[in-house]
Amino acid sequence: MYVRFAAMPSQRSLSFDPVMAAREVWKSKGWGEASTGMAAVTSIMRAHQLFLAQANDVLRPFDLTFARYEVLAWLAWNAECGSLSLSQIAERLQVTPATVTSAIDRLEADNLVRRLPHPSDARTTLAEITTRGRRTVAAATAELNAKVFETVQLSRTELESLIRLLVKVRVEAGDFSSAHPKAWSAASKNTGTRKSS
Repeated sequence: MYVRFAAMPSQRSLSFDPVMAAREVWKSKGWGEASTGMAAVTSIMRAHQLFLAQANDVLRPFDLTFARYEVLAWLAWNAECGSLSLSQIAERLQVTPATVTSAIDRLEADNLVRRLPHPSDARTTLAEITTRGRRTVAAATAELNAKVFETVQLSRTELESLIRLLVKVRVEAGDFSSAHPKAWSAASKNTGTRKSS
């Protein structure tokens, strides 16, 4: 059984698969050993473009990009106080501090978050979600669930297999320290305010 699918944004449908065509080129050039990896990496990169475009299209009415949505989501789901240090946000989103600062600037201008001084570390700035931010992220999440996350044209079993395979890639790259199934849930619970390192 397949989950519901909504067409992803694309300029036009091609009559051939350019990734598979490139794979054949790789083979013809004598790069057969690399051709499968090239096809896999290129397919993932293209899927990323498609999903990101779809997510940003859904979020446009909320005046959000997916990057700013992720910041709001982490703040909203921090059950303890709804705030995190900017370094904690950067750590969870695996982006640079400058990227987080830019996102917080825009979210603060839109009254979705506010900056606060850390209660015990003068060097650290906290970001706290506002009431408006909570309403916005709740509505945006409902739209993303219905129009993006529940519309992938893969079965539940295929999705779980894909997640497991990509976890292996991420662990090998050093994304996080353990492939243990409880690793993410443990990390997600450890979102309380602390001193930045």
